[in-house]
Amino acid sequence: MKNKASQWGQAIADLLPPHQHVAVHLGLDRIKQLLVALGNPQDRVPVIHVAGTNGKGSVCAYVSSILTAAGYRVGRYTSPHLRDWTERICINGEKIALEDLYHLLVQVLEVVNPQDSPTQFEVFTAAAWLYFAQKACDVAVMEVGLGGRLDATNVCDRPLATVIVSIGWDHWQVLGPTLGDIAREKAGILKPHCPAIIGAVPPEAQAVIEQRIQELNCPAIYPPPAEDLGNGKVKFGDLEVQLPLVGAHQRQNSALAIAAVQTLPPSDWVISPQAIQQGIANTRWAGRLEWSIWRHQRILIDGAHNPESAIVLRQYLDTLESSPIHWVMGMLSTKSHTEIFQILLRPGDRLFTVPIPDSSCASPQELSELAKSLQPNLKSSAAYDDLSNALDAALIDSSGLIVLSGSLYLLGYYLSLVEGKE
Repeated sequence: MKNKASQWGQAIADLLPPHQHVAVHLGLDRIKQLLVALGNPQDRVPVIHVAGTNGKGSVCAYVSSILTAAGYRVGRYTSPHLRDWTERICINGEKIALEDLYHLLVQVLEVVNPQDSPTQFEVFTAAAWLYFAQKACDVAVMEVGLGGRLDATNVCDRPLATVIVSIGWDHWQVLGPTLGDIAREKAGILKPHCPAIIGAVPPEAQAVIEQRIQELNCPAIYPPPAEDLGNGKVKFGDLEVQLPLVGAHQRQNSALAIAAVQTLPPSDWVISPQAIQQGIANTRWAGRLEWSIWRHQRILIDGAHNPESAIVLRQYLDTLESSPIHWVMGMLSTKSHTEIFQILLRPGDRLFTVPIPDSSCASPQELSELAKSLQPNLKSSAAYDDLSNALDAALIDSSGLIVLSGSLYLLGYYLSLVEGKE
């Protein structure tokens, strides 16, 4: 079975246009042309659109789980994937089959204009819209890939609701040098008179978003984080729910998701308090503050690929009072290495830096040297050429917690290793 899955996975990889490692080609002309050729499937499925620097994936997971619990047929489109392409396109939490995905991509690529070829992300986004339309989904929960205004998901004139989860510095090289610039790009998903649900964002970003909300006359909601009742239980208004995802930031993310579904007109959507409770409790979102097992030892895995997500990870670790930390880390070359290390590393920690296969990653040796210069009181810092070797080395000293972090792509590679050992 694994061999067959591997064959389909390779066929899909061979089919797709190459990923743009260096340049990002934002713009709506190519995706719109592609969707027209496919019969505009995006116009046949209502959409809830979610943007943000961090947290948008878990908000999409919460929203789609709630609507599934309410009895609707729910498409969910997210990126990037951790293990394989099928994770990006789901209906009611079930990944598209590899074989179905291959044939879907063939349909999309058959109508591509060779004079203006779409990007890999645009092809995949068109495939998601086509799949959700073909399967007669009641709603599609769509996660923005990068930014918002010019992202390939931003092709619907009237979404059911738009959510901006957070604003931070990730991808500032593309979106702009200030938080206001970044906010302006993410606010590009807002549409006239459509509900806007906004998370906690910096004042500079909030001013830009609020101006756009006023221009478009959007009903705006700024839900506060759910009240913490302890033991993973939170309260949103009069509604108590059990949060399955850990970290204080999930009180805000779950509040945004609940607010989003509550904006849906009750004349068209029946979403009971019980569906919200069940949907939240059933939510799963891999690779974010998740516990895993490596060679019979429990380790924590988390993407933490930018300063904002590193803060979330650090705050969670501080609640565990677990020290020292044995960090196994790899990062893409474009990320804020210095800031992430400054947020995460503490005296007495150990660091094992690794490459990220098939990615434009930072040199493990250079990361190790940078970490030592920033935190000279590390117990040790060493570069490894292989993730398995680094994890095994981290196991030797059992006095602290092992945390694998720095990149979602690294986590995906780790999960493929774990899967291969099963």
